Amino acid sequence: MRFFSTSTLWLTLGNAFLTSAASSWSFSDASVIVQGKGAGNAARSKESIVPGSTVVNPLSFGTGETLKIVLTAKEGKTGRRPHQAFLVLHDQDTRLEESFPFSISDSGKGKVEITHKDLPIQFLTSSDSLQASIIIGSFGSSTPYNVPAFTVDISRDLAAPISIPEKPVRYGKLPEIHHIFRSDPQSPPKIISLVFTLATLAALPALLVGWAMLGANVDHAPKAFSQAPVAHVLFFGSVVALEGVFFLYYTSWNLFQVLPAVSVVGVVAFLSGSRALTETQDRRLAGLR
Repeated sequence: MRFFSTSTLWLTLGNAFLTSAASSWSFSDASVIVQGKGAGNAARSKESIVPGSTVVNPLSFGTGETLKIVLTAKEGKTGRRPHQAFLVLHDQDTRLEESFPFSISDSGKGKVEITHKDLPIQFLTSSDSLQASIIIGSFGSSTPYNVPAFTVDISRDLAAPISIPEKPVRYGKLPEIHHIFRSDPQSPPKIISLVFTLATLAALPALLVGWAMLGANVDHAPKAFSQAPVAHVLFFGSVVALEGVFFLYYTSWNLFQVLPAVSVVGVVAFLSGSRALTETQDRRLAGLR
């Protein structure tokens, strides 16, 4: 029993040692390639990347070229696909950095390609070398990998213009805004108003002739006023008053002055008109109309 317990202990310690030795991310078969511009995009330079070390000579990355990094991500000694894998370019002076994700398959093989269009404007205008680091990590207890891999010198064609983005909009004090309000609407010229007034007055005789031809019995007016004098007088007065309100609105009043007056005149016209129509209906039922 003692021998079995001792063997079990050594096996457990051995498994723990192997597990701890394998619980770290790294890569293999890594290289950085600078592909020249032109037909075929042939590799202008190629350097191997060894885990835990940095390429000695800086890489020159010019306009129209492509910076390509290929590798095989590994967890321990097995190629795997990590949760995150980035190539990070870092400017040590300005502390500006930009990350570019690797596209990695399930077997761990991955690559990333960068052109000048992918770089921020600060990198293109900087004269310092950029430090490139490879970052690999995932869920679990495995130790992530984050070590500088190489340095890059950005060289560009000085004759080619750079599109500098506009400054972002910032909240702050703005210039004073002077509002220009539209002037109040004006009545048409008096000559136009006079022409339409004369045209309306000239139509009144034609209206009276039309009433006479249709058999309007004006001689019933005294009897109507005698049976309901208040109703007929108020109704006729409200119609005249309503026309007067419209005239004042046309000449000088505004809408806030017209609405109360129209409300009062309208109520009087409704009540008196109902009583006047009732009196007229009584005479019609009596056969007087």
